[in-house]
Amino acid sequence: MILRAATVQFQHAPGDKAANLVTVQRFVASAAEQGVQLITFPEMCLTGYWHVRSLDRDTIDGLAEEVPDGPSTAALVQLAAKYQMIIGAGLIERASGGQLYNTYAVAMPDGSVHAHRKLHCFISAHMSSGDRYTVFDSPLGCKLGVLICWDNNLVENARATALLGADILLAPHQTGGTASRSPHAMGRIDPQVWLERENDPQRLADEVNGPKGREWLLRWLPARAHDNGMFILFSNGIGLDDDEVRTGNAMILDCYGRIVAEVDQPKDSLVIADLDLSLLDKCTGRRWIRGRRPELYGILTEKQGGELSPREARFSEASTEEKR
Repeated sequence: MILRAATVQFQHAPGDKAANLVTVQRFVASAAEQGVQLITFPEMCLTGYWHVRSLDRDTIDGLAEEVPDGPSTAALVQLAAKYQMIIGAGLIERASGGQLYNTYAVAMPDGSVHAHRKLHCFISAHMSSGDRYTVFDSPLGCKLGVLICWDNNLVENARATALLGADILLAPHQTGGTASRSPHAMGRIDPQVWLERENDPQRLADEVNGPKGREWLLRWLPARAHDNGMFILFSNGIGLDDDEVRTGNAMILDCYGRIVAEVDQPKDSLVIADLDLSLLDKCTGRRWIRGRRPELYGILTEKQGGELSPREARFSEASTEEKR
């Protein structure tokens, strides 16, 4: 079976949900003209992302909405029904108990909504992390899973999502160009490189496709697809996001970890690929999964003593040894 999928990179407007929704609508309409059945947009692309780290709780709450009953999710549902397309996009969710989550809403053509709360939320101390994996049936003859940005970096999350039956992983991000504390992972891109992109486009292209962007992704992202036997739709922001430059690099990978389509320019873009689902059954990752020995894996669920909260792991300067 062949499924036509798309993924998007775009520069969101921080805090301007109406403007960001217009961008989503534009890309969905373009994708529909090209026969797309499934499309993914970046993490928190409706509300904006990196500026949220500096907001107080009341301001974040003002950006947040209920899911699925809020207006942004309702707009996604209307688009999904209009174009008979599955549409995923990120926003800030306000739960019934008042908790705030970095959530990815997936609107289905029949009006239903599936939502994933980021498992490792560090953007704000006012926001909570989710506590469950998200895998669900689709009308496309396959199961979809969702992991948001840092969720994908921890190998256990990708494997758990695969074990729950995901055939295609939706992987929305806001990444690249980050001032990582790991000396050989990513690195900050000078905002002037983005601001001067019209005068020096090659400099920007070198940055987003080099070790701070695409090269960093290729160290680990294909392995998530290959080792777990899943297709991956990687979506990402592009351009200046508060004081960081997102690198885009939107791409679609098959279940062998091969890039079948990707964006080659650092600008708002849509990339489309036809996914051959018949590859799934005999792909390497699924054969390896069938060879697992779960009786040996108890250590994976045991605390080792150096675990950190998502915010500590992302922002703390303390080493693991100092935390023990």
